[in-house]
Amino acid sequence: MVHHHHRRHGLQASHRCCIVGSRVSTCGSLLQILLLILSLWLPVLDNSGGLALACGPGRGGGRRSNQRKLTPLVFKQHVPNVSENTLPASGLSEGRVSRGDSKFRDLVPNYNQDIIFKDEEGTGADRLMTQRCKEKLNSLALSVMNQWPDVRLRVTEGWDEEGKHAIDSLHYEGRAVDVTTSDRDRSKYGMLARLAVEAGFDWVYYESRSHIHCSVKSDSSSVGKSSGCFPGKSLVRTENGGTKRLEEVQLGDRVAALDPYGNVVYSEVIAFLDRSPFERRQFIRLTTESGRVLTLTPAHLVPVEGRSSVFAAKVQPGDRILVSGTNTAENRAEDQAKNDLRWDSVVEAKLVLEEGVFAPLTTEGNLLVNDVVASCYAVVDSQSVAHYAFLPMRIWHSMVSFFVQTRPTEAPRYPEVRQRAEIGASSNQTTTITTQQDGVHWYASFLYSLSSYVLPSKMLYD
Repeated sequence: MVHHHHRRHGLQASHRCCIVGSRVSTCGSLLQILLLILSLWLPVLDNSGGLALACGPGRGGGRRSNQRKLTPLVFKQHVPNVSENTLPASGLSEGRVSRGDSKFRDLVPNYNQDIIFKDEEGTGADRLMTQRCKEKLNSLALSVMNQWPDVRLRVTEGWDEEGKHAIDSLHYEGRAVDVTTSDRDRSKYGMLARLAVEAGFDWVYYESRSHIHCSVKSDSSSVGKSSGCFPGKSLVRTENGGTKRLEEVQLGDRVAALDPYGNVVYSEVIAFLDRSPFERRQFIRLTTESGRVLTLTPAHLVPVEGRSSVFAAKVQPGDRILVSGTNTAENRAEDQAKNDLRWDSVVEAKLVLEEGVFAPLTTEGNLLVNDVVASCYAVVDSQSVAHYAFLPMRIWHSMVSFFVQTRPTEAPRYPEVRQRAEIGASSNQTTTITTQQDGVHWYASFLYSLSSYVLPSKMLYD
């Protein structure tokens, strides 16, 4: 009994290190936190008068300096040196897009005069592609003209609506193009492939003697860089001892989380940093040795033993994440459920497609999802910096909640505040009406944008 007591206190100390970090940070970290919070109140505008999300390079932003010597790719080489349908490359296929699909409207035509489109079908299909693919292709076209002044870029295959490629081909989604040079000089194709890498394509393959294959990540994958979420079917433990799917969780619900001392408590959900019930997005599925499964977006933070909190994309098999020892809250004493936490080894990290995007924010800044401890934050590689950055939001929630409780008959102005309405003239019973908006929370969007100005790039998810 004594040994168990010491073991539990030792584990709690480890939890404190993992979730909260040191209470006394360095001067540099404090300065970063203060700058991030203070900058929220400064009018940061771009040339157009608006604020742009720092989700990735814009038009031409993927081009790099051409001062260094470029090395051509060799036949059958691909960059990066992983499969096309993996996270470091272009990611999973998200399904074929046909002209009758709602996703077809997301494809944009490319009328760049510096690009020759073969268009052998005569339908203009080769000109259709995602916006990201269009930007990288236009950048490549400029690089080709700079490399060979009398040569233009030629596209032999773009969006495919006729089923000519493999079943999971990204051509069906407008995310891939096959390119050559206008003079069809095959001696240039190795350098053409290198220029495509420099232009920012997410995967480049010297696939054939007759063309270079290039592809990009999906729009949903790019959105995932600016937020961190869980799929809607993920389960959280509630205060009444049961479980809820995240898609069923409402503002004001109290779900299992860790306090600063490493104990499991029930923390209020004060906001959804992202909420899109019908959106499909790419997630990382982490499976542990004991069978626990945590599914979250690559940019989301998760505590890892010995490494504090890291991006889900960086978790590898063999890493140990913090899990609850109980499968469910039923048939377990409450004090046992609160402290029965342990490190569990990850045996698989897999990229998957899931529907529903939910990012609840609790007052503790973390929660247990499928009995695995995860952060509420993403994009910034520091749990403590992110938690301090959202301090104004927690303060605002506390202030509004106080006034709502003291004035139960006055409807609040803000949609994310729990509204209490009196039922019956002579009854003291109240009901909670919860309203919440879909999409990325404005504060989170604003904060993610400012982070690129305040924090060093090494702290941000790339």
